[in-house]
Amino acid sequence: NLAIWLKLNGETVQNSNTSDMIFSVAEIIPYMSRFMELRPGDLIATGTPEGVGLGMTPPRFLRAGDTMELGVEGLGVQHQSTVNAS
Repeated sequence: NLAIWLKLNGETVQNSNTSDMIFSVAEIIPYMSRFMELRPGDLIATGTPEGVGLGMTPPRFLRAGDTMELGVEGLGVQHQSTVNAS
């Protein structure tokens, strides 16, 4: 039950809570373990809350120079910047 958010260029575009997950972490880990070996440090991408760019009208996609801030209550904040692919 942790708050989770994403800011794009300082604007909050996703603001939700882990309690909204369709499957709990307690369900995801045993299920995945049936098909693959999980090791310490592995990350499991569980999806994203509402507010993704493709679902916006008009759709909003990342551009070079955009900055993202992703936070999970009690865990911390990540910062990323986008660059052009070479």
